[in-house]
Amino acid sequence: MSDLDSQTAYWDAAATTKRFTHPLHTPWLDNVERSAAILDYGCGYGRTLDSLEQQGFDNLSGVDTSPGMIARARSLHPAMRFAVLDTPPALACPDASIDVVVLFAVLTCIPSDDAQRLLIGELHRVLKPGALLYLSDLPLQDDQRNRDRYARFAESYGTFGVFETGDGAVCRHHPSDWFTSLLAGFETIDTRRTTVNTMNGNTSAGLQILARKPASRLQAPTC
Repeated sequence: MSDLDSQTAYWDAAATTKRFTHPLHTPWLDNVERSAAILDYGCGYGRTLDSLEQQGFDNLSGVDTSPGMIARARSLHPAMRFAVLDTPPALACPDASIDVVVLFAVLTCIPSDDAQRLLIGELHRVLKPGALLYLSDLPLQDDQRNRDRYARFAESYGTFGVFETGDGAVCRHHPSDWFTSLLAGFETIDTRRTTVNTMNGNTSAGLQILARKPASRLQAPTC
């Protein structure tokens, strides 16, 4: 993954100042066993994992490319498991070992198509057949401020929706059909629209998608 797609220095600097607000829609997880293995990819300082723990889930882990974010997460939640991703998006998890992956406001931090595809492919690898991917991210916004910056940076980055924030991050908002293409290897179960406050305090429309990795047609023999 390129420096532009991980931006570790930015996230380390922001680790103690940013607040993330994408909501966890708990009814989507009502049928998930509380002992299920749940991985929060791009966990930041552990806010979503804390919400999951409050719902009774007890097999939780989080990974992030930012050592600063992981340090804050460990300070806030010393009993939880956190790890720094040294070579994103590669995970140490074995194939088909995770029941649920949570991917909240991560794609917006990964500007390029190829890096996003690599990430989704890696998540597909570690998810069990029939397991869930819970994605929450930002579609293209229709307000004038966002339309102006999409247009301003489109030529520089080659993708409409990629832009620079005033404090130095490169972010991306997505057309809805991009999510459909990106998740082609999954079965979409449900979608929902929501409203979020961004890390810089602006109100944005959010999109959440609950998807399932298809169950294997051939079941492996049990021991």
